[in-house]
Amino acid sequence: MPHTSAAAAPLIDVRGLGFARNDRPVFGPLDFSVEAGEAMLVQGGNGAGKTTLLRVLAGLLDGERGEVWISGTPAGPSSRAAHLAYLGHLPGLKADLGALENLQYLCGLLGRRPSIGYADALAIVGLAGYEDALARTLSAGQRKRLSLARLWLSPAPLWLLDEPYANLDLPGIELVNRMVRAHLDAGGGALVTTHGAYAAPPVRTRLLLLDGAGPAQPEGA
Repeated sequence: MPHTSAAAAPLIDVRGLGFARNDRPVFGPLDFSVEAGEAMLVQGGNGAGKTTLLRVLAGLLDGERGEVWISGTPAGPSSRAAHLAYLGHLPGLKADLGALENLQYLCGLLGRRPSIGYADALAIVGLAGYEDALARTLSAGQRKRLSLARLWLSPAPLWLLDEPYANLDLPGIELVNRMVRAHLDAGGGALVTTHGAYAAPPVRTRLLLLDGAGPAQPEGA
């Protein structure tokens, strides 16, 4: 058992985590943790396992071996739902619902920070005035911004962000960085996959390199 006190535990603690597909190792074994107020960048080439790692941590795939602890407790459906917010490559939106309806629907399923209103979240991501716009009529960048609004509304302390800068222009990239910085300043944490072109704000940031060929360890930054 890695931790005895949830209050002192990292937001996530990974020990010996590995994943294989068709008996071929994709990554691992991995050992790392993310503390409150810290961001970890996960870098690697195509096929190195960046997306797979985040999907395993989110509970969308089963790890082959190892342990995942979330805020001092073994990872399970309830702890993942309460503590992790996953932003994947797909926006996860209902095409025939408006922007506001999508946020209301998703927050009904996944919870919402009571201190932030829907209109405020849309304004923060630059979608004020798009409340009634159907998701299918939005551009790829606007759909990404709507997904970011949902992330901003999430009460989860740990964000799992898979290539969050994709489909965003420079102002959108700056938006992601501001959101991550604010989240860390409020005591949250983030795992961010990236090819290395952009990075999250340098607030207690560490680097985890994946090469798809064996063990990887985090590096200080």
